[in-house]
Amino acid sequence: MYTQGQAVMNRSFFPCQDTPAIKSTYTATVRVAEGFTAVMSANTNVKNPNLVDINGVNHQIYSFGLDVPIPSYLVALAVGDLQSARVGPRSHVWTESCMLEACKSELDGIVEDFISTGERLFGEYVWGNYDVLVMPPSFPFGGMENPCLTFVTPCIIVGDKSLTDVIIHEISHSWFGNLVTNANWSEFWLNEGFTMFAQRRITEELFGKPYACLEASTGQALLRQHIDNEGQDHPLTKLRVVIEPGVDPDDTYNETPYEKGFAFVSYLQNLVGDVKKFDDFLKSYVSKYKFKSLVAEDMFDYFLEYFPKMKEDKIDKKEGFEFTDTWLHKPGWPTYTPDLSAGKELTGPAEDLAKQWREGGQKVSDVDIGQWKTYQILHFLDQLLEGTDLSQVTMATLAKTYPKISGTTNAEIRLRWSLLTIKHDYVADFDNVKKFLVSQGKQKYTLPVYRQLVKGSDTAKKLAQDMYKETKDMLHVGVKDYVKGILDKANL
Repeated sequence: MYTQGQAVMNRSFFPCQDTPAIKSTYTATVRVAEGFTAVMSANTNVKNPNLVDINGVNHQIYSFGLDVPIPSYLVALAVGDLQSARVGPRSHVWTESCMLEACKSELDGIVEDFISTGERLFGEYVWGNYDVLVMPPSFPFGGMENPCLTFVTPCIIVGDKSLTDVIIHEISHSWFGNLVTNANWSEFWLNEGFTMFAQRRITEELFGKPYACLEASTGQALLRQHIDNEGQDHPLTKLRVVIEPGVDPDDTYNETPYEKGFAFVSYLQNLVGDVKKFDDFLKSYVSKYKFKSLVAEDMFDYFLEYFPKMKEDKIDKKEGFEFTDTWLHKPGWPTYTPDLSAGKELTGPAEDLAKQWREGGQKVSDVDIGQWKTYQILHFLDQLLEGTDLSQVTMATLAKTYPKISGTTNAEIRLRWSLLTIKHDYVADFDNVKKFLVSQGKQKYTLPVYRQLVKGSDTAKKLAQDMYKETKDMLHVGVKDYVKGILDKANL
C-alpha cells in the first residue's frame, strides 16, 4: 500500500490545506499488522519494540516525524513486506525481499556521490537521511521526490546503473521543489525546470559535459515529440499553465515544465556566461527561498537583484526573450535551446548510424553498438522515430542486427523500440509491445505506447483494445483513466 500526494491527492489522505503555498512540519503514528513494515517521508522513524493486540491481531506501532517544513503533497506513506539495505552513509534502499539484492547492487555506492555533488553545487542537504523505496511495477511515475524517501519505479533496476539518472533527478528536488517550492501548480516549471538543470549539472560534474549533453538531447527529443503531437499553439506548451477551477493539475502534466523549463534556466546561465557564477547564484537562490513557496516573478526579481548589471540593461525585456511575455506565456518551442555540441562525440555516431538506416542500411555492419552508452542508443532510436518511414525489410533487419535493442529489458529502450515498431506496423514484433505493457504501468511509458497504437493500423488499434482489457486492473487508477480517455477519443 502506498500514497501519492502530488499534485492534489493528499486531501483524500488526511485533513490538510492541500496547496504547495503552505508548508509545515509533521508527525505521524502508524499502526500496522505484525509482519508488515511502514515507511514515511520523514527524518525520524521509531519502531515501538512492543506489539499491541487489537481484536486478536498483533500490531506494530511506528512513530514518524519530519522537522523540515514541507507542502502537504510531500507527506507519503508506504506499507508492505519491506526490507532494507544500506547503500550509502546516509542512505538505504527499501523494497520487497525478492528485489533487495538487485536494488542494492544497482544503487550501492552511487547515491552518496549524487548527494555530495548536489551539496557542493546548491548548498546543504537539510533532510538528514536519503532513502529510496523501489515500488511495485504499477507505480505510475519514474520517481516521486518524497523527502527522505524517494519512491522510484522498478524500471530503473536494469543491472548496469544506466537509468540511475532518475535518482539524480529526485535528489535534485531536495533543493528545487522540496526546499524551494512552486507556490501553485501553474508554476510547476519552477520545480521541474530547475531540477532538470540541477540534475544535468550533477551529471556534468560526475560524468563530464559530453554525457550531460547526450542525456539532455533525449529530453529535447521528448519535448519535440510532445509539441509535434499537441501543436505549436497548444496552451500546455506554455511554461505558466492556466489551470481553471475544477481542473486536476495532473491533467496538465507533460514534458513542457521539465524541458522548456530546463531551456529557460539554461538561458539564464548563458546570460551570466560563467558557469561558476551561475552555480553561486543558484546556491544563493536556494538559501534565500528555502522553506518558502514562490512564483516566477519572485525568481525573476532575485535574478535581476543578484546581477544588477542585467537589471540595468533590462535583460528581462530583451525583444523575443522577454521573461514574462515570451518565456512564461508564449506556447511552442522555446526561444532558446542550450548548446549541446559538447555531446557531439556521443550523439554524432548515433545520428550517423540513424542516417545510414534511413538511407537503406548501407555500411551499418561496420558499426558496433555493443559498447555504446544507453543514452546513445536512445538518441539513435529517437533519430529513427523523427525521420522518414522505414520499410518492413529494414525493420526486420534492425531487429535482427541489434538484439541488444529488440530484446532488451531496459525500459527506456523498450519504449522507443515499441514506438518504432508500432509506427511502422512491424507486426512481427508486436509481442514485445504486449510484454512491455504487461511488465510495467509507468505513465511516461504507457501513454505514449497507447497514443501510437490508436494512430496505427487496424491491428495496432485492436492491440490497444486487447491490452487495455488485459492490464486495466493492474494499472494505477490515474493511468487507467488516461488510457481509457485515449481509447475513447479514438472511438475504440
